[in-house]
Amino acid sequence: MKAYLGIGTNLGDRTANLSRAVALLDEQAGHVLACSSFIESKPWGFHSENAFLNAVVAIDTILTPYELLSATQSVEKKMGRTHKTVNGNYIDRIIDIDILLYEDLIINTPELKIPHPYLLEREFVYQPLIEIASEAMHPLHHRRISEII
Repeated sequence: MKAYLGIGTNLGDRTANLSRAVALLDEQAGHVLACSSFIESKPWGFHSENAFLNAVVAIDTILTPYELLSATQSVEKKMGRTHKTVNGNYIDRIIDIDILLYEDLIINTPELKIPHPYLLEREFVYQPLIEIASEAMHPLHHRRISEII
């Protein structure tokens, strides 16, 4: 199954953090098929002096969406992330990994929302996604993300 993951970091050696996250995802979540360019962005949803570095990876995975969520959280913990965002209260972080799309599935549970609810609102997510997957379809809109944007 093909999934797209958004990754971001705004602490420490951001380039090394993204590179390590990609390598760990390849080991634990599924074979990384493509990785976008790394792009810098301002923090979204909170104020910080630390800019983010972001990317999107395409993976081929045998994991279910919930197993993939567990794998991404495991990578975050392995890299030193100790706090998850709660009730929209964002903070600086060593790594953040979000499942953006998983095939054409639509999941809307408290634990997991696919497609990612902010996919079309965050340029630092949709720009690198379009870079590596210009044909990717948004399962709710039934159109290419590149057309929606």
